[in-house]
Amino acid sequence: MSLSLYMDENIPIQITEGLRLRDVDVLTVQEDGLASFPDPAVFDRAIELQRLVFSEDQDFLAEAKRRQGEGINFPGVIYARQRRVSIGDCVRDLEIIAKVGHPKDFANRVQYLPL
Repeated sequence: MSLSLYMDENIPIQITEGLRLRDVDVLTVQEDGLASFPDPAVFDRAIELQRLVFSEDQDFLAEAKRRQGEGINFPGVIYARQRRVSIGDCVRDLEIIAKVGHPKDFANRVQYLPL
C-alpha cells in the first residue's frame, strides 16, 4: 500500500516532480485550487482527501499541534525545515514514506525530515 501526499503551497516544484518521476501519488495545493488558502483550510482538505501533508511552514506545525491537543484526527504531517534539508533528501525520504509507510504510522502525528 502506498501513501498519497498533499504538497503545501511553498514546496519547491523539484520535489513534486522528483516524486512523480518515482511514481509517488502527489497532489499540490495549487493543483487542488487552494493556493493562498489559510493553513486550517489546507489541513481540512488533506483530511478530506486522506493524504499526508508535506510542509516546510512552521505555522503548519502549530496547526497540527492544535489539532492533536483537541483530539482532531488527521492523516499526518511531514515537515522539513526550509533550507536545512536538501531537495534530494526530501525526495528520497518522502519516497520511502510513501512506498513503505502505513497510514497508522503517521495518523495524528508529525514526522520530521530528514529521516
